[in-house]
Amino acid sequence: MQTDLKIHLSGILDEDIKHVSSVHGGDISTAYKIETATNAYFLKTNQASSALNMFEIEANGLNLIGYTNTIKTPKVLVCDSFENHAFLLMEFIESKSPSAKDFEHLGQQLARLHQCTSENFGLGTDNFIGSLPQSNTQHSNWCDFYIHERLRPQLKLAHQKHLLDSAEIPSVQKMNNSLSPLFKNIKPALLHGDLWSGNYLISKDGTPYVIDPAVYFGHNEVDIAMSKLFGGFGESFYQSYAEIIPFSNETSARIDIYQLYYLLVHLNLFGNSYRNSVKTILDKYF
Repeated sequence: MQTDLKIHLSGILDEDIKHVSSVHGGDISTAYKIETATNAYFLKTNQASSALNMFEIEANGLNLIGYTNTIKTPKVLVCDSFENHAFLLMEFIESKSPSAKDFEHLGQQLARLHQCTSENFGLGTDNFIGSLPQSNTQHSNWCDFYIHERLRPQLKLAHQKHLLDSAEIPSVQKMNNSLSPLFKNIKPALLHGDLWSGNYLISKDGTPYVIDPAVYFGHNEVDIAMSKLFGGFGESFYQSYAEIIPFSNETSARIDIYQLYYLLVHLNLFGNSYRNSVKTILDKYF
């Protein structure tokens, strides 16, 4: 970390920074643990031109989830820029490996988050999924939202990147015909939006936290689908969740469809290693 930035942060905190250490913080930004004599903080920095906007959106997402009082998020302290660095400063959560009981609490609290609803699907502002833009234009119909704000933008980008041929991309009509029967009686739920195993923490006292959200109001099973895509969630997580929001006969097929979005995102971010997984779902349902 640059000395000038360290001095700037000391002034914001009104504390001398005693120690700075690098933390694994994902592929997009550089992350640090900052320690003073009495406190620990988590810092993300990024020099990209869009970084401050990304951090502001991340902070808003964390606060939106936090305001629900359903599942905790780290407290956001400062989101700003200094010289050529955008930064996001939060409380540091000392974490531990989750137990079955911790997963049970995480599942319960996620279900309570999903009970927070809205009139429409989407959100008043757009955000990001990873480093890719995520459109949250509001719709009253879930099928319309999922096709036009989730699948179509990623399919279009994959075509632009020469990762999918035009013949491999289903038409809006074909997607609507396939998805409408699966998307009945769905009401908007507040989603984390990017719920893989790297985006939750269990604090030392067993309190679940979620981080790095891509929030919007959508179908609750979207978060469940992402949690299952790469694993890392214990069985008690799903059991306790289903006690509050039960799954249905259509859940398995919908999870495939919702994982398609995340696989398309990974295809567009990381390339052809995700192509076969994308093609398998496209061929199965469209």
